[in-house]
Amino acid sequence: MAYLPPHRRHSSSTEPPSPPTSSLQSLSISSNPRGRHHLRPSNNKIIHAAGCVSRWSPLPPFPPGSDDAESSRLVPFPCDPIERKTGAKPLVLAPSSPKISPGSTEAAVAAIVDRFFPDLLAAAERATATAHDAPPTEDEEVKLSLLARVGKVLFQPGPSGGPVSLDSVRDAAKAGAEGSKSQVRKSFYTNLPGKCVDEIGQYIGKLTDLEFDSSKEHYHVKVFDKQRSDSTMSCKCTVQEDGKLAIHKVELNQIRQLVEDISCLFNDLDLRLMLSTKRILKNIDPEVEDAIKSLVSSAIVDPDAKGGLRWAFGNESIGERFSIVGVWHTSYKAFRNKTLRLKLRCADRFDHRSSTGEISNEVTFKLTGISKRLQDGNQEVDTLKGMLESAVQMIWDTVLTYKI
Repeated sequence: MAYLPPHRRHSSSTEPPSPPTSSLQSLSISSNPRGRHHLRPSNNKIIHAAGCVSRWSPLPPFPPGSDDAESSRLVPFPCDPIERKTGAKPLVLAPSSPKISPGSTEAAVAAIVDRFFPDLLAAAERATATAHDAPPTEDEEVKLSLLARVGKVLFQPGPSGGPVSLDSVRDAAKAGAEGSKSQVRKSFYTNLPGKCVDEIGQYIGKLTDLEFDSSKEHYHVKVFDKQRSDSTMSCKCTVQEDGKLAIHKVELNQIRQLVEDISCLFNDLDLRLMLSTKRILKNIDPEVEDAIKSLVSSAIVDPDAKGGLRWAFGNESIGERFSIVGVWHTSYKAFRNKTLRLKLRCADRFDHRSSTGEISNEVTFKLTGISKRLQDGNQEVDTLKGMLESAVQMIWDTVLTYKI
């Protein structure tokens, strides 16, 4: 599991790079446009904005008019959380032969940006227009956030339980706006090997202009309020000298505006680009504020507990209205430049409702420069596209080429 800096990497193919690809075939899922938000089942906590597009794209795309087996294959991917739940390994898309040319990095970056950028502008405009037409309440601050994450695109059987095949994956890619009806279930798994994250942290300063910013530890206490049934409050906390938690800020579930998942067939890691709106609570109602402070202050920091926190019996709820539904313990290192912030995070998550949890190592790029311009309504196309190309190029060169 060696990390190779870009100047030491060599292609395993002697064939010339394939020409740039101008677009990616994709699975596109549009949320219900009739409501402001489209809510998935309550246990999922993922909220999609009205008009949100969530799609999947293979890179390189399926060759038109050819047999999928000539270029791609589905292979099992070890993933303990999914295997424990379903009893089977999920599948990932991979090239059928190492002799197939992966194409050039420039072609890959151009294909990703050309596909994602127009929808990014449309999604940002839609999000700001929605906020204009139906501004948030006075206790809610809304910010646009563009992220890039690395991980693995996983496929599982859909609701019907039928097998996942290359034909079904190709059909899903062709489904377009009807992708939500596909019998293939897709997810993006962000847990990376710990050694991978450690080595990226060691090399990132040498390979880029990112400088070390900070190293922090937080606890996130997830509180459910029955009177706010469409969302969960997340209390971001730090530990005080007396061992008690202090609330730093309170957020509601983010609302996804655009999600692009890309299976990078010739890389060990895949890419997710996502635009969402963050919702930070301000001037919280006194009854709600008292409740969350009481729940947080009664938490006991315990390294042996899942999620790092536990409560004495009876202290996990207040009446029938407020209850603890989950906890996270996160520690991270952050690197940044003027337009981008990289977080290398270890997260210990535990869901109280399902009694399940996982410790994961994650790499997230926050494209802060683009986010701010979109938030301000500054859609200078050439500038924004250039910033996106630079960010994707750097992510590809420094992280997506990591060999596991």
